[in-house]
Amino acid sequence: MRTHYPRTPHLPWSPGVGGDDVRAAAGLAGLAGREVVVTEKLDGENTTLYADGLHARSLDSGHHPSRAWVKALQGRIGAGIPAGRRVCGENLYARHSLPYEDLDSWFYGFSVWDGDHCLDWDRTVAFLRGLGIPSPRVLWRGVFDERALRRLRIDTARQEGYVVRTVDGFAGADFGRCVAKWVRGGHVQTDTHWMYAQVVPNGLGPQAPLWAVRSGADPDVAGLSAALGVEADITVGTETETETEAGAGTGAGADAAAEVAEVTARIDGLGRTGEARLAGVLAAMLHRVPRARLAARLAAGPAGMPLARRVADLVGLYPSLQQPFPDSERRAGLVRMAVAADLGVLHALAGATAGDQAARECVEWSALCAEEAGLLGADPLGPLRAGLREALTGLGPEVADRCWAEAREAYARGGISTAEEALSATWRWRDAAFPRLVQLCGPSGSGKSTFARSLPGVSAYVSLDDLRAARGSRADQRANSDVLREGLDRLDTALAAGGTVVWDATSLTEQQRGLAGSVARRRDALVTQAVVLVEEAELLRRNAVRADPVPAQVLTTQLHRFSPPYPGRAHRTWYVGTGGDVEDTAGVLGGSGDPGAAGGPGTMGGKA
Repeated sequence: MRTHYPRTPHLPWSPGVGGDDVRAAAGLAGLAGREVVVTEKLDGENTTLYADGLHARSLDSGHHPSRAWVKALQGRIGAGIPAGRRVCGENLYARHSLPYEDLDSWFYGFSVWDGDHCLDWDRTVAFLRGLGIPSPRVLWRGVFDERALRRLRIDTARQEGYVVRTVDGFAGADFGRCVAKWVRGGHVQTDTHWMYAQVVPNGLGPQAPLWAVRSGADPDVAGLSAALGVEADITVGTETETETEAGAGTGAGADAAAEVAEVTARIDGLGRTGEARLAGVLAAMLHRVPRARLAARLAAGPAGMPLARRVADLVGLYPSLQQPFPDSERRAGLVRMAVAADLGVLHALAGATAGDQAARECVEWSALCAEEAGLLGADPLGPLRAGLREALTGLGPEVADRCWAEAREAYARGGISTAEEALSATWRWRDAAFPRLVQLCGPSGSGKSTFARSLPGVSAYVSLDDLRAARGSRADQRANSDVLREGLDRLDTALAAGGTVVWDATSLTEQQRGLAGSVARRRDALVTQAVVLVEEAELLRRNAVRADPVPAQVLTTQLHRFSPPYPGRAHRTWYVGTGGDVEDTAGVLGGSGDPGAAGGPGTMGGKA
């Protein structure tokens, strides 16, 4: 069933309202007191996508050259739109009144409808991103405030206006009460002269190659590497491998493109789109780059932390699938791996990059075992997580995160299989009577101590640098064994007393992290690993201006040794970026990955 998109009413102060335009019904009563999101209004053609087709605002809209690209997009993503749902957005291929030069895509989605119900904003953005469709830029979000909206400054030479809608979803009958717009003065909204002129495409920006991959387009390796600033990583990494195996450094670009093409084909066979597809493609491009360097490099650029750490985790984990593994432990190992990565994408990467027949057979056997265990889907632990989240509603985030971590491990061991069983198995942690450990992980100068000193609710702070300073010098490494022993003793005492304890050390490797981790297990502590990812050039700059700089060779050794923990190695993980903020999380029962989700630093301290 095709549905005409409603006309959006104008806000009372919209200068672009015309004589036949719709005005906000009953003033602003439908928005008052409600949380709203304000997004940029884009100057394109209103278009609705379905699983089996599309139309412009008019249900009987015919062919036009400006609609060819969006028709191809619908062909790629249509299978991901469930029956009864429709995606409404703006077709920006053709230039209308305003020229655009840096679009992420020629189609932006602004609402998703399930029958007669418009999804809430957060679900809308998540669903669109899963399809590979960007959403308009958010200009403001909060409880509706007319004065704040009137103060918004719009560059009318580059922006058409803005749209305000309730964050909550709403019924179609309430559209006029829940959505309104502000349009620049002098904008002609009903003139279709552009349709009769030569089509001039709007310009795409550097992010466009990433969104194209998300939406199912063939990867443009050169465009992707330029967008991420990793051209040298691809070339050098591929040449190193080629020289090792064939004695020459030629054909690097061709090798990379061939590997990317095969991985892409395998991922498409799984039906993955959105972030999962992009992460797999980027991992195929960059799988020869050291994982820690890759994570920090991508996180500092336009990819952002969530995508960066997923790509890096794929790169770090795929070789393990190419090696023999005891079948008696395989299911548990695969479940634990599924906490850190999409197993379908991971097997696609491992299969396409397997260097010999033995490695390929290992990957194929692992994939068969994962499929039999029901772990090759896009979110195999989703039902367990969702059920436990509902059952624990009302409890504090630290309790929820602890129970989720314990449930994951019980599921991996085969001790439970349902959310009901998970709830029963985690009863002992629901009183929140456990200590908390925040374990910092990252090279010297990455900002670990600065981040940790700002955490709320910390009852004890154990710093190996501080212990060295008390002995005479922070830089004196000669008594490291004694310093470590003293630090672990202090950690044990602090955790026994309860509260939140910070362990401030580099914790570069799994072996180093295990020392504090064993103390935490003995004290039954909730362990949060705070992983600080800062690019090498920035680390060197910071180290040069520190009051107590680390010798250059020591920092170089740290960077070489640094192996960030994978999700699931601790109960939960925070990923801290260059600015010192938590930019991604893993292992939280909220599961959104947003810094403000359950399990973020603001939830520390006290009983749940």
